[in-house]
Amino acid sequence: MLNRTIIDRTVGAALDEDAPWGDLTSESLIPDTASARAELVAREPGVFSGGEVFAAAFRLTDPRVRVDVLVADGTSFTTGTTLALVTGPARGILTAERVGLNFVQRMSGIATLTSRYVAEVAHTGARIVDTRKTTPGLRAFERQAVRDGGGHNHRFSLSDAVMAKDNHLAVLTSKGVSVTAALQGAIAQLPHTTHVEVEVDRLDQLDAVLAAGVGTIMLDNFTLDDLRTGVERIAARATVEASGGVDLSTVRAIAETGVDVISVGALTHSAPALDLGLDIDVDPN
Repeated sequence: MLNRTIIDRTVGAALDEDAPWGDLTSESLIPDTASARAELVAREPGVFSGGEVFAAAFRLTDPRVRVDVLVADGTSFTTGTTLALVTGPARGILTAERVGLNFVQRMSGIATLTSRYVAEVAHTGARIVDTRKTTPGLRAFERQAVRDGGGHNHRFSLSDAVMAKDNHLAVLTSKGVSVTAALQGAIAQLPHTTHVEVEVDRLDQLDAVLAAGVGTIMLDNFTLDDLRTGVERIAARATVEASGGVDLSTVRAIAETGVDVISVGALTHSAPALDLGLDIDVDPN
């Protein structure tokens, strides 16, 4: 989960990357006594995410900079909306501007795209979730943005749950190991609180997985007809997740097959940054 420790560590590293020996432009052109006022303004409609992250970029650059975030994360807004006000020393504002914008544009883009997927599956009972297809080092930020867009999170890391995918099953079957027996053996060793999910890419794999008593079965790249058949055969004995071939034009039909969860890698790996701008007025006195 995103918290202040993670925010400060990640934003601090981004600031160090962007100005490792200071901001030469601001320090050479802007008087150290100059103050500024800036507005974070939406250039297009969307869903806001990353207010605390945006503020941290300025706070960590110069604690004298004040950031007033005017809308809560998860709030929808229209073009022209002022989302935050930034006031204080002009050098600090100018130095932190790009890093703050990069984070809030990225997170708001993810939240906005997620909200579109969530709207598409309204009233179907299907839940939109993300995947581990995140930017390395930014998973907590991107996963928070998914939640701000009304979506849900899959397992956070490899340490959080057992998820046997096609490559795991391929290794097992190549060694002549029974999938059912292997899964039952794993479940017997795990704490009772550990969730077990298995990915299948064919209907004929279902019986062996169902016999093991797993918690979730992922139907990967199934046709709509096969998804419906899979839901019927699983018959609520496990949570049914659909994955693969999901976009805004297909997600509604997938949801209507009766699956419980739809995982969408595009939420984080393909969301465009939202167009947000920081309009600054500098007072040189």
